[in-house]
Amino acid sequence: MFGLIVRKELREILGTPRFAATFGVVSLLIVLAFYLGARNYGHARTQHEAAVAENLRQMEGLTDWLQVKPSISLPPQPLASLVSGISNDVGRNVTVMGLGTLRASQSRYNEDPVLAVFRFMDLDFIFRVVLSLFAILFAYDLVSGEKERGTLRLALSNAVPRSTWILGKLSGAVGALTLPLLVPLAIGGLLLVVNRVPMQSGDWLRLGLVVLAGLLYVAANLGVSVMVSALTHRSSTSFLVLLVLWILAVLVLPRSAVLLAARSVAVPTVDEGLSQLGRLRTQLWAEDRQAIDTFLQESMSGEPESPEAAASIVGRFNQFFQQRSEARSQALEAFEARLTEQRANRQMAQERWAFSLARLSPAAAFSIAATGLAGTALDLPRQFIDQARAYQEVFERFQKEKTGGRSSGGIQFAIRVASVDGEAPKEEAVAIDPQELPAFEFRAPSVAAVLHRTAFDLALLMLFNVLFFAGAFVAFLRYDVR
Repeated sequence: MFGLIVRKELREILGTPRFAATFGVVSLLIVLAFYLGARNYGHARTQHEAAVAENLRQMEGLTDWLQVKPSISLPPQPLASLVSGISNDVGRNVTVMGLGTLRASQSRYNEDPVLAVFRFMDLDFIFRVVLSLFAILFAYDLVSGEKERGTLRLALSNAVPRSTWILGKLSGAVGALTLPLLVPLAIGGLLLVVNRVPMQSGDWLRLGLVVLAGLLYVAANLGVSVMVSALTHRSSTSFLVLLVLWILAVLVLPRSAVLLAARSVAVPTVDEGLSQLGRLRTQLWAEDRQAIDTFLQESMSGEPESPEAAASIVGRFNQFFQQRSEARSQALEAFEARLTEQRANRQMAQERWAFSLARLSPAAAFSIAATGLAGTALDLPRQFIDQARAYQEVFERFQKEKTGGRSSGGIQFAIRVASVDGEAPKEEAVAIDPQELPAFEFRAPSVAAVLHRTAFDLALLMLFNVLFFAGAFVAFLRYDVR
């Protein structure tokens, strides 16, 4: 009996013109999202390679490694073209010096602001908005509509257990709306291969988990639709209630959670931190200038007796200046580290509040899981800056090996000792080779790390399914079919 009810539900859904129309639209959107994602990835890859080549070209002709300030770029990630998240809002380029604060700039939306207005049509949008609405459209009258048509009383008059009937209807609806989606998704995966998007095994696994999260989200919408249909006696009432719930879950609750979190936990702005850092830098540099003036007055009170004496003074001054520079740089680095840590802690606390409240919505839980699996969640800019800081340390060591000193936060100081005849010794300038620079390679998080971060949201989507399906089951057992 259960199998008969499932087959009947499949025939009723798959055989309707409504399903043919909606499935055609959804399939077209999914295939289009994969195609545009593959094309966007190729375009972003070309831009990234051009930016790297231009950075090397700009350093050609330089003769001093202290003048080199390489710009590192965030390479495009394959899954970011399918689940964009915040990848287009994040600055893609960071100018690196031996010392100093690193700031990412030139996001894609900064260069193409029109894209920020309409955003991208990716898998997150298709599952979260389009397919959730289609799930409501197909299941809002699954119980109340049967009652209005009189078929519910007829079916139960044949000694069909209520539990068997509702389980068959639920299973048939889930199968009819989720299994056909595998066809356009498979076509989309083939488009990635044809367009030579470099998907590794880990990328395919994460894409599969994104699809799984999307199917769980669609199933949760089906469950809540059937539950509301079993709690009402008119399909029009059921549809109106579900539409209000959809607006609250998809549009209102996630944004309200962000606003409440922002009011609960204040995060200092980047400009405030830069202002404090600038004041400290000015103060330290003023102290250094005073110390330098004192040193010069004490060391150069009289005329040097010989070139050797002048060279000794210059050597002691360079050593003194290097010590002051090291102390100033360490003080700035320590202060900046404290500011960065304080802001990061406040920001993470705000994010925890926002996500905790937003996760009451299945739509938010799915978006958090999808962007986390795709590597385009809120931790993407932190990962980029952390790896940029690691590269900064590598570049600082490289620069020190080449120059024998340190860049001192962008301040260069040099004293040349004149020869006996009064002419400065001439040195032949040799152009540097930019190809010697250590290469920057962005490492995306491993599959294990991604799973660890998204396991809670995947489990939450499963929990929503259990609760909604259990609610639909219990509601129908008490349903008045008269």
